[in-house]
Amino acid sequence: MSDRSAESVDTNSARSRSDGPDLTGKRALVTGAASGIGAAVARRLAAVGAEVIAVDRADAVEAVAAEIGAVARVVDLADLDAAAELGDRADIVVNNAGLQHVAPIHQFPTDTFSTMLRVMVEAPFRIVRAALPGMYTRGWGRIINISSVHGLRASPYKSAYVTAKHAIEGLSKTIALEGAAHGVTSNCVCPGFVRTPLVERQVAEQAELHRVPEDQVVEDVLLARTPIKRLVEPAEVAELAVWLCGPGTTSITGSSFPMDGGWTAN
Repeated sequence: MSDRSAESVDTNSARSRSDGPDLTGKRALVTGAASGIGAAVARRLAAVGAEVIAVDRADAVEAVAAEIGAVARVVDLADLDAAAELGDRADIVVNNAGLQHVAPIHQFPTDTFSTMLRVMVEAPFRIVRAALPGMYTRGWGRIINISSVHGLRASPYKSAYVTAKHAIEGLSKTIALEGAAHGVTSNCVCPGFVRTPLVERQVAEQAELHRVPEDQVVEDVLLARTPIKRLVEPAEVAELAVWLCGPGTTSITGSSFPMDGGWTAN
């Protein structure tokens, strides 16, 4: 990737600085925390004092947890009963875990479609369902759903992902309405293409397949509809997620925050 793809983003400083809301005493659950957005959010929450429970089906989450002094839970969120147990005692829930499969609808594997909806819609529902009673009792809670530009726009060949992200948008708004009287807010963060290991592998594969530079794949394929021609950095998503937990945000609920380089402005 060229320097342009990380233009004006100092990820090291964004991840390491401790300024921000004081979340000391708050218990934060982050799913999909082994890498990418989830790891960045877990690191940022820990940096501002939260007690973090880092969840992922990959054992790599244990290294992230050890790095930031968090508790690691290796859980496959397709197991909905196991997912439900995670929400107990959480003050902050960051629903981030997800997966992708690309295929035309008439060729899309039905079991893959079902699994994707379990992980990205039903598991968040189960987690939040378990977390809300405690949040209501304490009079404070923050639900942050890492949605996507695909929660606001559709793309071909991504039927399960688009369906799941649209569904989490609706669930998030319903949580916002029900939680308003109890000090609980619920919002979606909607990134475009983020510099995650999954995306970088896709870029490398496409560059090799078409025999073009990786930068050309990013600009001409991934970011074809995006005015700002660079990938979103995980640390940027983390900053917004943590800001939504801070002071001055009690009236910010039921909202969706595009972080898509202008994609949805088209």
